[in-house]
Amino acid sequence: MIKTLRTLRLVVAALAMAVAAAAHAQLSIEITGAGANRIPVAIPIFESESALPRGITDVVRADLERSGLFSLVDIGPVALPESVVPDLAGFRSRGADAILTGTVVPLPDGRFEVRFRLFDTQRQMELGAQALRMTPQQNRTTAHRIADFVYEKLTGQPGYFATRIAYVVKNGARYELQIADADGANAQAALISREPIISPAWSPDGQRLAYVSFEAKKPIIYIHTLATGQRQVVANFKGSNSAPAWSPDGRQLAVVLTKDGLSQLYLINADGSGLRRLASSAGIDTEPAFSPDGQWIYFTSDRGGSPQIYRIPVAGGAAQRVTFEGSYNVTPRPSPDGRTLAYVTRNNGRFQVAVLDLASRQTMILTDSARDESPSFAPNGRMILYASDNGGRGVLAAVSADGRVRQRLSVEAADVREPAWGPAPRP
Repeated sequence: MIKTLRTLRLVVAALAMAVAAAAHAQLSIEITGAGANRIPVAIPIFESESALPRGITDVVRADLERSGLFSLVDIGPVALPESVVPDLAGFRSRGADAILTGTVVPLPDGRFEVRFRLFDTQRQMELGAQALRMTPQQNRTTAHRIADFVYEKLTGQPGYFATRIAYVVKNGARYELQIADADGANAQAALISREPIISPAWSPDGQRLAYVSFEAKKPIIYIHTLATGQRQVVANFKGSNSAPAWSPDGRQLAVVLTKDGLSQLYLINADGSGLRRLASSAGIDTEPAFSPDGQWIYFTSDRGGSPQIYRIPVAGGAAQRVTFEGSYNVTPRPSPDGRTLAYVTRNNGRFQVAVLDLASRQTMILTDSARDESPSFAPNGRMILYASDNGGRGVLAAVSADGRVRQRLSVEAADVREPAWGPAPRP
């Protein structure tokens, strides 16, 4: 029987080692917990995978195991083709509830077709099949899509392995806004600066990032188109321009400006036009986040005497207080289904990630560290990425929404902050 929260200590060091020369900000991932009832899955080597410069089977396996929801059934270095129905009863007797088989087929144009099928060994039936075409350089993207397929078929929820994350790495006097796969691989610098970069926020289509850069010696909000590298200033008003948050339709952002005094909430179109003040407060209002239905904006305010989370209609109106337990609750981030709210709470002098069930008002603290910040939900709401502190150095970590699965993502000798989990890729 698999023990709850058994330490797996799966360090995907190979990810960092393989690209160390080119990507000095590569994340390595360590799993420190797992779900109580993981699904045992057999994943034989994809047939003819050796034709690829870089394999896909190991990436699929690592994705699924790292989620904490699956355990891998060791069947040895066996390759099973997608064209053959495996011995389902035999794999069931070896402890596998499901088996994934696959075949890599070279195509005349230099690409490859990856065919795969997923079987339920208990019900003795096929759960689905797909064929994906890829260039050799798309091996990891293809593997993540296969892992997403398995995840959804076996859990009923969309996977998140094909998503991307953004974060800021500080190395000496150098700041890098990095974009990486959800497993930390393929890190690419979208922006390098000698001045701080903070508050990256993904557009809903995953094509742009809004962030705050101090490169002009003051905080200015930019929108950065990732495919072209083109940037646009969205907010450069007197004073501070900070904390951009996209509306669900990608047409506007909630921002925090000090142009009229204290930090206050404003809405602005994504092209920088149409600025309007959302609320007036005698306190400091900051850290806005849209609800998934676009009807509300959650934010942090000290208007009641201590930092607490409030929400206000996007159309304007009275603010409603959301958090009541404790004297310090900040950085609200609604879950993708809008049912829960992740935030940072002060608990016995430590700053930890918590979730609030918005219907029942029940709260649960998910982490046990001392200085957590910047929570960000995965697109399926299953995991929460956040920044933490390890010996004075910033690291990234992730925790499942039920607190059972934990991961730590670190970059050697660098300070990593400001994580933001990107949206699910669009077809």
